[in-house]
Amino acid sequence: MLSQIDRLLSKWPLYRQIRDRKDGTGPESMSEKTRHMHARFDNDDVQVSKSICPYCAVGCGQLVYHKDDKVISIEGDPESPISQGNLCPKGAASYQLVTQPLRVTKVRYRAPYATQWTDLDLNTAVDMVADRVWEARKKDWITHDERGNPVNHTENIAHLGGATLDNEENYLIKKLFTAGLGMVCVSNQARI
Repeated sequence: MLSQIDRLLSKWPLYRQIRDRKDGTGPESMSEKTRHMHARFDNDDVQVSKSICPYCAVGCGQLVYHKDDKVISIEGDPESPISQGNLCPKGAASYQLVTQPLRVTKVRYRAPYATQWTDLDLNTAVDMVADRVWEARKKDWITHDERGNPVNHTENIAHLGGATLDNEENYLIKKLFTAGLGMVCVSNQARI
C-alpha cells in the first residue's frame, strides 16, 4: 500500500523535491507534461538573433526568430540581465511593428503646399535635412547677447533625443549639437 501511495505522490513535483532533498531546479521539478515539452522553434531552418526592444530606455533583451529573411516571432530574452525574458505590452507587440503590412518602409516627403507624398532615397532625404538645419542655423546665428557677451549660438533649432539612446550616444549628440551647431535647446525624451 505504501509503494502505491509513494507512486501516486511521486507524480507531484513538490513531493519529489522534498523526498530527494533537491532544490527544484532539476528534473525533480518537472511533471510528465513538462518533460515532453520542446522549444516552439526547434526547426534547423529557424535562426535566432539577439536584439534590444526599440521602445524605451530600459533596453529589454529580445530574441528575434527569422527564417528565409522574414521575422516569424519576437520574444523576451531570458538571458537578458535587464528584463530576464519579460517584455511590457509594447515590447511584446514588436512583432507587429516589424511585420505590419501597412508599415512605411521608404522615406516619404510632401513638399510645401503639395497634396501628394513622394518617395525619396535615404541619401537625398538626409541631405535635405542637413541643408535645412544649416540654413536655420545661419538665419538666426547670435554672436553676442544684449550686454555684449559672446554667446555664439542659435535659438532657431532644437533637438529632442530618443529614450533608446545610451549615455555615450547622448553625450556625442550633446557635443555635436551644442559645440558643433550652437543649439541651446537640447533635451531628451526620457526626461519628459
